[in-house]
Parts: sequence; structure tokens; C-alpha cells
Amino acid sequence: MRIAMIGAGYVGLVSGACFAKFGIDVTCVDKDAGKIKRLQNGEIPIYEPGLDDLVANGFASGSLQFTTDLSAAVADADAVFIAVGTPSRRGDGHADLSYVYAAAAEIAESLNGYTVVVTKSTVPVGTGSEVEQVVRKTRPDADFDVVSNPEFLREGSAIEDFMRPDRVVIGTESEPAMEVMRALYRPLSLNETPILFTERRTAELIKYATNAFLATKITFINEMADICDKVGANVQDVAKGIGLDGRIGSKFLHAGPGYGGSCFPKDTLALVRTAQDVGAPTRIVESVVEANKMRKTAMAQRVIDACGGSVSGRKIAVLGVAFKPNTDDMREAPSLDIIPVLQEAGATVCAYDPEAMEEAKPLIPGVKWASGAYDTMTGADALVILTEWDEFRMLDLKEVKSRLERPLMIDLRNIYSPQEMMRENFEYFSIGRPSVTAETASSEAAPKETATSGAAQ
Repeated sequence: MRIAMIGAGYVGLVSGACFAKFGIDVTCVDKDAGKIKRLQNGEIPIYEPGLDDLVANGFASGSLQFTTDLSAAVADADAVFIAVGTPSRRGDGHADLSYVYAAAAEIAESLNGYTVVVTKSTVPVGTGSEVEQVVRKTRPDADFDVVSNPEFLREGSAIEDFMRPDRVVIGTESEPAMEVMRALYRPLSLNETPILFTERRTAELIKYATNAFLATKITFINEMADICDKVGANVQDVAKGIGLDGRIGSKFLHAGPGYGGSCFPKDTLALVRTAQDVGAPTRIVESVVEANKMRKTAMAQRVIDACGGSVSGRKIAVLGVAFKPNTDDMREAPSLDIIPVLQEAGATVCAYDPEAMEEAKPLIPGVKWASGAYDTMTGADALVILTEWDEFRMLDLKEVKSRLERPLMIDLRNIYSPQEMMRENFEYFSIGRPSVTAETASSEAAPKETATSGAAQ
């Protein structure tokens, strides 16, 4: 089989490379000639673990190709995937579908024989019908079906998510389209992956409903963490206690500075706007969007409070700026809200991230960028952990203390335990767990030991 992947961004590149590994002939198309040239030369424009090898192997075998020639790629394809961006539209929060519709019109002009046109991009309910109208208007004679096939790829583990998904959702009621999609995903039958066929609008809504629910779980446990801070409870134990309930589950119950990234912020907002438009407002999701927005600013104030109420004239070391580990994605990262507040309060910020610094530099002006984790700490008055990269989980605490002016850590990902920090005589502040102050750090009384658990948002 042959497929064309329109858009060589995160979703298109990962999906295309994974389909190529299945043995399908894949051509990734992008208007950015520079990006295509880099991909042909083996340069990967995004950071995703394992993607460089996957792309290299596919390209070397000939099963994965890159081009700017959409017409040629579409003419030979059994299925054409639309995997272009759908960012939030300025002013109203709706998904901007201009790239989707433009791709649909270009695809229509090159259709040759029966073809399945697949929306892989995250799109609001009803977009598939609009895509069908665009194609039909451009090519009334074309033989095609439009299918919804939403992606559920987590940045940092996208290849695993594609190869071993919880499920594959396919929205179509056309038998010929079902046969094409079954053939494309047949390799997953070895893993007994559930393939859910639904009506097209249902598949479109499943994607938004999934992300909204996960964002709600994150926001819920963050609010429980705030209660824990007030009453002296431990949010990690709370999360474990409720997560062991099979009706709830433990995933996404990790307190932190709020969700970010390319999906949750824009998808929750788009769902809110769609629901308002159809007269079925989603009060819960509206509250989630607002609570997450407020939380990021609140985390900056938490750092200031931990520093005694002021950071004016102080140097703050920050570890991690990407919205999550194993990615260089800075979209809606909490650091974009937290660091500027600290700077406005008079702090000098020195930061380090293993992958995201080049992406972050133009977004957070005034930050001093370090060459490594420990370099951020030299002469700093406090250390703040914003992203739970693995290399930050086992810091040499004696080395950390020797570099800091004051042994103060604000751990916004809860990757260290209060008891451990007390033993090392640190002042330690985390999310929804007992703090270790200057007074308690030197006392013999220690808070209850809790298993270290990093966030995975």
C-alpha cells in the first residue's frame, strides 16, 4: 500500500515513520523545502526519542520518502493523511482549520482513482464534513471517502504510543474506507490492539473528550495538592489512594505546575468554544482551562514565598523549561509563565534544559543559559525544578549545596522526598507535601517517607 502524509511536523513525521516501519510506502509532504531537505539529509527537526533511527531506517529502505511535490505523492496513494497544524485561532480560541482546508483543496486536485482522505490532525466535530465538501467542490468527479483517524501520541513516547496504542479510533461508515484502514493498521493485530470504528463525528469528539478528561485529572490533583498544603496531608499518598480505585486509575494524577504542550491547552479551549457554539457548554472543562491558567502564575508566587517573600536582586537557578521531559516542545510550557514573573519581581534567572534551550531562548528573553545542571546553581539563592528530566532526579545533593548560596530547593515536580532533603539539611518546598523549612531542616523530626514520584504530564 501507498500513503501520503501531508505535513511533516510532529504528528505527520512520527506517524509516517511508523507506517513505513510496517512496510507501507510512505511519502511525507511539506511546503517547507528547507525542512524536506534536512529530512532527506537525515536531520530531524524535532526531538523525539528514537525518531532519528526510525526515520533513517525508513529512508534507507526506501519505504519512507520526503518531498514538496504534493501532486505526485497523492496521485499514487491509497490513502492521504492530513496532518497539518490546527493551532488556537487568535481572538476566540477556536481551532484554526485554514491549513486543513487548504490541504484538502490541494489533495482534491491530485486524486487519482479511489482514495481515502484521512484527517489525522486534531479537528473539531464536523470538520470531516467540511473537508468532504471542499474536496467535492474542487473535484466533483473524484472517487473518495473522508475518514477521521485521531492521533493519541504523547510527546516523549510517541513511537511506543503508535506501535502499541491503547486503541485505534477510525471514524467512517464506508465499507471500502474501512477495508483500507484495516489494512493500514493490520500489523497492530499482533498486539491485539482494539480498533474502534465509529461514525465520523463521534471519532472527532473522542479526541477532544480524551484530552479534556486527562487535563481535568491533572487539574483535579493539582487542586487536591493545594488542599494538602493547607491541611498537612501528602498529595502523593492521596493520588495513590484514589488511583488504586479501578474506576479512577493512577495515570495523570501527578501534582505539578499545570499542564502545557501542543495538545491539552488548545484542545480544551477548542472544545469549550465548540460546546458554547452548539448550546451545550462544558462547565467542567471551562473551569479546568481557567484553573490551569491561574496555576502557572501561582507557582511563580510559590517560588517567591519560599524565598522569603522577595526575589529582588536574587539569582534563581531553574532546571527544565520544556513542558515535559523527552521533548524540546515549549508550547504552553509552565516556564513561559513562571520565569517572566520571577524576572519582573527582580530575580536573575539562570536555566538549563537538556533539549529545549534553543527553542526557549527567543521565548524567554533575559534568561542566562547554562551548559549543564550544576552550572545553573553556582552562586544561586534558590534552585527550582520545573521539568522532571531523568538527569535531574539523581542530583548530587552535596554538590548542589556547595554551589548554592543557600540550600533552598523548590521542587515543582515532587521528584525528591522531604525526608531525604531534611537529612541533607536543605530547605525544601514541593507540591502538596510537607515542607522542610530552615527550622525543621535541623530538627530530628522528619516527615513521613513517601516514594519518589515524578510527574508525567
